[in-house]
Amino acid sequence: MKLHLLKEGDWAGIITMAIGLSALQTVLEEGNKDDWFESPFILRLAIVAVVFLTAFVAIELNVEKPLVQLRLLKRRNFAIGVTGNVLVGFALFGTVFILPQYLGQVQRYNAEQIGNVLAWTGLPQLLLIPLVPLLMKRFDARYIAAFGIALFAISSFMNLTLSPDSAGDQLLIPNIVRAIGQALIITPLSSITTGGIAPSEAGAASGLSNMLRNLGGAVGTATLATVLTKREQFHSNIIGESVTLYRDEVRDCITALTNYFLSHGISDPATAKHQAIVAIGNLVKRQALIIGFSDTFAVIGAVLAIAAIALLFARKVKAGSDAVAH
Repeated sequence: MKLHLLKEGDWAGIITMAIGLSALQTVLEEGNKDDWFESPFILRLAIVAVVFLTAFVAIELNVEKPLVQLRLLKRRNFAIGVTGNVLVGFALFGTVFILPQYLGQVQRYNAEQIGNVLAWTGLPQLLLIPLVPLLMKRFDARYIAAFGIALFAISSFMNLTLSPDSAGDQLLIPNIVRAIGQALIITPLSSITTGGIAPSEAGAASGLSNMLRNLGGAVGTATLATVLTKREQFHSNIIGESVTLYRDEVRDCITALTNYFLSHGISDPATAKHQAIVAIGNLVKRQALIIGFSDTFAVIGAVLAIAAIALLFARKVKAGSDAVAH
């Protein structure tokens, strides 16, 4: 043990990062539930996060032995690679969050059924990932990663037309496309990010990249949860404007549903009519929720499109080497 080395630790950086990231993580996880800055608790935590993370960045850029090597972000490939990692993390965590939510809330799938649907995103990756290093010997890593991210984005855009009939079978093709895209992303993106990083800096670079990717995932989950809530409310209001008693179709639907409930055990006409109105309200809510999920996939696709374009601005990495071609 060399306890004297504790004196050289970046304790100011450790403390400010711990407090800042803890506050930020809590804001992201609890913000949507508490209506974000309408909550004094969330507002105070957001201020704490901004103050301490700003102090953390300032400390890391000026201290002699920083906890996190933020100066590495001055390097073009590392900065672009980390940006890609953050945006891909946003999409990866976001998709893993959104798909089970959709299958559970809209299609009423149980945990086993959801698992069976998501399993199709794993098998193609097991088959393709071992082949990626061979591809990288023949093709530019930037183009492989950008192509993989583009496939991931396409799989998200394929879910823009969700309907009450979109369940596990209809999600099979988008999930396979997503799996193929994801298999082509990780290794080339890591090669781009670490290109030009010296072995002595590899640990710091890996730690910073992983931390920011996880942070991107947390931001993605919080953002998509908020988008889903707000867009569901928006679409519910839009659809609700058309579902009124002034329309013949709505009155006919209420009559048909009332008769249905009367013939299925409800003897009171007033109660049956109330149940009919509730049923129509549930249909409106379900349809608004489905369109809200479609909107979240649009956000994921747009984020991935930005990531794919950003990677094209990186410098070429030589095959089989960490050196960057200038």
